Amino acid sequence: MHIDSGGVEIEFEVTGDGPPVLLLHGFPESGRLWRHQVPVLAEAGYKVIVPDLRGFGPSGRPADVAAYALWMAGGDILAVLDHLGVERAHVVGHDFGAALAWYLGISNPDRVDHLVALSVGHPLSFRSAGLEQLGKSWYMLLFQFEGVAEQWLSNDSWANFRTWSSHPDADAVIADLERDGALTSALNWYRANVPPEALIGPPMELPPVGAPTMGVWSTGDFALTEQQMSGSSAHVAGPWRYERMEGPGHWLPLEAPDEVTRRLLDFLPH
Repeated sequence: MHIDSGGVEIEFEVTGDGPPVLLLHGFPESGRLWRHQVPVLAEAGYKVIVPDLRGFGPSGRPADVAAYALWMAGGDILAVLDHLGVERAHVVGHDFGAALAWYLGISNPDRVDHLVALSVGHPLSFRSAGLEQLGKSWYMLLFQFEGVAEQWLSNDSWANFRTWSSHPDADAVIADLERDGALTSALNWYRANVPPEALIGPPMELPPVGAPTMGVWSTGDFALTEQQMSGSSAHVAGPWRYERMEGPGHWLPLEAPDEVTRRLLDFLPH
């Protein structure tokens, strides 16, 4: 299925029927990230909504960097929910999809029933997580340099991307990123949302998230510290639950699919 969201085509899939659960992927993924969770959630009686975010998969790729700001992507998600007649949904996100989930919980609390953030904590907690997190975020600075980042990632048959990301679906992801302009569009999420001043400038003021929220972090995550997730509790006014997973790396829905699905089924009301 697809909709037009302000001139950007957004592709999405809907599986099952029941309480709506929105699954949001991040960089450098597509809705394919959730292939293990979708059938189980649908079988459990949920309506599972999986969009390809702007710039990823077959969805539209605007040329302007500013078009990848979270508020623009949030508008896409609300347009999908409106198209489906969904007033409130459980929102689950991973990586930049988690950042988008936090944004929706902050900016549109009436549309978010329960919120699950995998790997990426609340933006203010991420911002205040200290030097260890800044060190792990080195690639975000590299990604600001258009042309340089694209070349670094794709040189030598994508050797740097494969080594840096340890992505379990590297071949499929690379095939997507090799489509016309797809790599730059994907990197524009970093350029629009985490420029260097966002990491070291004064923190913004944000209202707390009122939805019941679960944060999930894994000990093998190469890009994110535990503190940036566990510290999210200070920014959640609703019930907060923290899950620490021993062993898996950053790509939780793929590396620990059964454990992620079990936690979702345990946390999300039916």
